[in-house]
Amino acid sequence: MTTTERTTGPMAGRIAQSAFDGSRLRVILLLDLYDGAQEQFLEAYEHMSSKVASIPGHIQDQLCQSIENPSQWLITSEWESALPFLAWVNSEEHIEIVRPMHSCVRDTRSMRYSVLRETEPDTEGKARSGLQAQARVGDGVARHALTFTVKPGSESKVAEHLAGYSSPQAQLDGNTRLRRTSVFMHGNRVVRAVEVEGDLPAALRHVAAQPEIRAVEEAIDPHLQQERDLSDPGSARVFFTRAALPSVHHVRADGPEPAGLRRHALYYPAVEGRGTELARFLSHQDEAAAGAPDNPVFTSTVFQRDDVVVRMIDVAGDLDADPGWALGVKGAGKAAELERLLDGAAVGVDAPLNSERNLNRLLSHADMLPITDRSPVDS
Repeated sequence: MTTTERTTGPMAGRIAQSAFDGSRLRVILLLDLYDGAQEQFLEAYEHMSSKVASIPGHIQDQLCQSIENPSQWLITSEWESALPFLAWVNSEEHIEIVRPMHSCVRDTRSMRYSVLRETEPDTEGKARSGLQAQARVGDGVARHALTFTVKPGSESKVAEHLAGYSSPQAQLDGNTRLRRTSVFMHGNRVVRAVEVEGDLPAALRHVAAQPEIRAVEEAIDPHLQQERDLSDPGSARVFFTRAALPSVHHVRADGPEPAGLRRHALYYPAVEGRGTELARFLSHQDEAAAGAPDNPVFTSTVFQRDDVVVRMIDVAGDLDADPGWALGVKGAGKAAELERLLDGAAVGVDAPLNSERNLNRLLSHADMLPITDRSPVDS
């Protein structure tokens, strides 16, 4: 399956999220500007728009100002698919280009949508290519992760802090609830994944402001390889942009949730420049496996940023009962395909990967250390 192909039929109902279906992406950014900052903001926007126009995959953007409240602005942009947008928004170039806007903006909210239907009067109602094939069926949950590295030698101390904090209240308001937080480590790399019902950005801001969370962040600050100052909005914004590990695909098997599911996170370091291809491969493998009756993986979420790929799975039974299913390489030739995309030196597994011994070794290496997996307390 290529990036321009889209899943149709019963399979699509299992896929709550995918950056790999080839559909165009509409990004909406709501902004509330400080009084008197309009001209400075316009200058910064002109500089940004001239740069983003040359980004591969960018189609167009618009800047709008509210007719009711002049401090409220809207930027919309259209992209050929989610992949070039995610690469752009998480890049160092993007961080530097949008930096001049930060002093102008009191608050922002970003929303991202696949284009499902559209009308084109000038083409007699014929829709352009790149539409999402059909509506995806979800569970009302948004998923996001952060990843960062800590100084070698500090791993156990960081794990202690990340496991020992008190859970914040789950309910933000009538529509938004923090459902689950899962933290894993692989060597000195930390992955923190959250599941939110409702407004993801609002929930993340709410959690970050809680005293118990702020205490944890302060405790791990001295151990981070990338310095930050969360009391400085600019420093915090840059850190969380660099740490973002977007969810690019989520699939759920048919039927009711089995009892006794266990959550695991698997780390797949990609060959340089092949991270997106590796994430796509794993996502398509999970799509194909979702309907298999003997597949123990009930849900799978693939997170990817550059060459860092993490696959978080909920599994019935022991993870190592069938390494092929657990790793997402069940089927003829699939282990060889993963071997082509995986940085073998980083995982320390000899070829050929399709031997049972090496699959078990890879699974043992990829399985991240669970630090905490919890549901916050209800209000």
